[in-house]
Amino acid sequence: MNGRGTVTFERLNEDVPVTEPLELSPEVLARITSSWQALQFLDTETNYQSDKQFPHLGTMKIGMERGDRKRVAEFNWTNNRDAETIVNEYRKAADQAILIFDIGIARENQPLNAPKLMEGLESLLKRNGLSDPTQLLPLLTDISTDERVPLIARNHAQRLIKKIQK
Repeated sequence: MNGRGTVTFERLNEDVPVTEPLELSPEVLARITSSWQALQFLDTETNYQSDKQFPHLGTMKIGMERGDRKRVAEFNWTNNRDAETIVNEYRKAADQAILIFDIGIARENQPLNAPKLMEGLESLLKRNGLSDPTQLLPLLTDISTDERVPLIARNHAQRLIKKIQK
């Protein structure tokens, strides 16, 4: 595992899925790898579903394939810290990749959406919802000087840079 791959997502009311590159920082990759190793996922048949059911949260699936061995586990709530870490880290990475995609679209075609996206980024940042915020620094620096983007979004990008650097 080198932390590089793709994330594919579908937008509501759109027919074509979007595939974007994904690069996990070494720190994030280390957290995910240690959790996979702690689970010994392919060597066990552990059920990660807790006794409590929370179907309104949706079903989470984690899976691994190595050679001819393959396993997928499904749950909507788990008390296993490592399984929870894996799900959360992948969710954060996907949310960050989708946010980067949305910002790119806004900069090219809908610059007036940039302020709303900066608010969304700040919200994710406040609740620790991003995989590795430092990966966003080059993008935010670029936005802060992009005159096609409204001034309010450029200023917000500068404030976010300072928050991330702290």
